[in-house]
Amino acid sequence: MFELLICFIFFSLLFKTIGLTFRLTWGLAKFIASLLMILALPVLIIVVLFASGIFLFLPLILIGIAAGIVKSCVKV
Repeated sequence: MFELLICFIFFSLLFKTIGLTFRLTWGLAKFIASLLMILALPVLIIVVLFASGIFLFLPLILIGIAAGIVKSCVKV
């Protein structure tokens, strides 16, 4: 159940970050945020399949950092 909750939070943050990324012009912030989003999905899959527990927060941290970078650059 915990894994489902983490996956739901992950995908909701991912879609919010992707939406904010489309509003941002190309630059270093968009490049870093895109790289973090690309790395976060395989990390989530690996952690769900082979590990569990506290390691599930690793993909959330990656997406959270990407969302923070993008949100600081976009005026909402």
